Amino acid sequence: MATAAAALGLRVEVVRAPPGTKGFVVLPRRWVVERSFGWLSKYRRVAGRDYETNPRVSEAVIKACFCHLMLRRLAKRPYLKHSA
Repeated sequence: MATAAAALGLRVEVVRAPPGTKGFVVLPRRWVVERSFGWLSKYRRVAGRDYETNPRVSEAVIKACFCHLMLRRLAKRPYLKHSA
């Protein structure tokens, strides 16, 4: 993982629970990732089962799902609507 991150110029930070804690602990910024997975699970093609043999197809489907989410949110904003 570190090699891939270095090749792509990314910074990877592993967030672990504090030592000695038991049970559920809210970890910083983890909710962002889990929220994003929750959004993706609403799309049948991405929800849990991945039957694609080519990882590029899976990546393209995930990007298309996020584009759909963002377009729907942008369409809801009243200040972006054209007035006639």
